[in-house]
Amino acid sequence: MTIRVLVAEDQAAVRAGLVLILSSAPDIEVVGEAGDGEEAVHLAREIRPDLVLMDVQMPRLDGVSATRQVVAERLADVLVLTTFDLDAYVFGALRAGASGFLLKNTDARDLLEAVRTVARGEGLIAPAVTRRLIAEFAGSGDGDGSGSGAGSGPGAVRGRSAPDPAVLEALEALTRREREVLGCLGEGLSNAEIAMRLSMAEATVKTHVSRLLGKLELRSRVQAAVLAQELGI
Repeated sequence: MTIRVLVAEDQAAVRAGLVLILSSAPDIEVVGEAGDGEEAVHLAREIRPDLVLMDVQMPRLDGVSATRQVVAERLADVLVLTTFDLDAYVFGALRAGASGFLLKNTDARDLLEAVRTVARGEGLIAPAVTRRLIAEFAGSGDGDGSGSGAGSGPGAVRGRSAPDPAVLEALEALTRREREVLGCLGEGLSNAEIAMRLSMAEATVKTHVSRLLGKLELRSRVQAAVLAQELGI
């Protein structure tokens, strides 16, 4: 399958470089380019790409707000671009439902693999860095770069505040296996790593992840990972 990507980046030279790299892969097609957040949301609605590669700092509408709209409308998965791996904007983007993040200085090979990873539904990019991000994010009560949370459902992640009773109730609805998978997500493990640890097929892991996200009303496995860290699962 070809992965259809919309590139949202306000710096023309950087955007051109990203498009050039992505277009070099036979399994990736750049279907649109946006120079700001408003244009990114508009094009996502029009084109319905598989993935939006979203810069977090853009004019008119920032990447965090644009990510929130794209994810809320289920237009595409979002992979955010940032200059700093622990930038507050990244926290906001993850709260908004982004599937992962990528540093702008990432080399071409890792960029392509990151896009493929998110397209497979894996979400967690660069496990070592992501685990550090999750731990930092889970310990931050106000890490949202946009100043607001990621939604009103019981699974909305809220930093180190007291656990929402609705979240605890939703956790009770998880099966033993789903709780085990949730704990693995909290460690930043990929589906393949979870499958190996829990001795199950990778397809079964995907099923468990999908079900637990639905029960917890979470938008992405990254949010599930943060929730697992916050609750010590």
